[in-house]
Amino acid sequence: SPPALQLTSTLRVRVSGGLLQHWHVTSGKCLHQIELPDGNSVLALDFTPDASSFAIGCKDASVRVYDEATKTEVSALVSLPGFGSGSAPGHSNRVFSVKWHPEYQNCLISGGWDNTIQIWDTREGRSVRSIYGPHIAGDALDVTGNTILSAAFRLDDALQLWDFGTGRLIENVEWGQGTGNTQSKLYAASFSRGLQPRLFAAGGCDANEAKVFDLRRGNQLVGSISGLQRGIFALDFSPTSSRVAFAGGDCAIRIVDIVKASSVQRTVGTL
Repeated sequence: SPPALQLTSTLRVRVSGGLLQHWHVTSGKCLHQIELPDGNSVLALDFTPDASSFAIGCKDASVRVYDEATKTEVSALVSLPGFGSGSAPGHSNRVFSVKWHPEYQNCLISGGWDNTIQIWDTREGRSVRSIYGPHIAGDALDVTGNTILSAAFRLDDALQLWDFGTGRLIENVEWGQGTGNTQSKLYAASFSRGLQPRLFAAGGCDANEAKVFDLRRGNQLVGSISGLQRGIFALDFSPTSSRVAFAGGDCAIRIVDIVKASSVQRTVGTL
């Protein structure tokens, strides 16, 4: 959803099948609805930092950009087949994650089932760089400064950091074995808030766990949640990055305090 201070604290976006619905939380009324063509579905959504536009990732392998004020589509970012200047890279399968760059208004990244991360320039209307490798199956991409975070639905090298400018791999972040020596396949990942985040987190299934890492301490593991009955499918940091929330297949949202190493990490609540 868009930043509360730049729109309204009562405006949210609901994604359902081939519908984009804007809801007024207080009254419970649907304010606006966008319907995609038959057979298409919305699988991911993200707003620009100033909330003037939003992008969606779709079942038809496209990334579509909308103007927030008019609710009209302004760009459809797709691959262009062929060779030479008339061709352009893009997705060939479902797009499960889209993220705008927090500093570059015209740049966003996306990933999905085709094992690629695409870096798009909306001014050119095409992908300007591709990264091959991560199999993205959820909200599992993020970007800050010159670094892209990816969490792949696979056993080997699932959590990775990439160079935004070159597309080169920076590091495979060691995940380790979960409960019962089970490895996790990842569904979700995010940096903490701010232009210079300190932390990042990821979570997934099989081992049914989530972990938090510290960028300033060499991507060291600093906290985890494990032993869950179902997988982790979504996560997010609070605006001050003092808490992180994890949601999963057990229909619970777990909110965890992020505290100093000298303190004990505790679960605040399960909703």
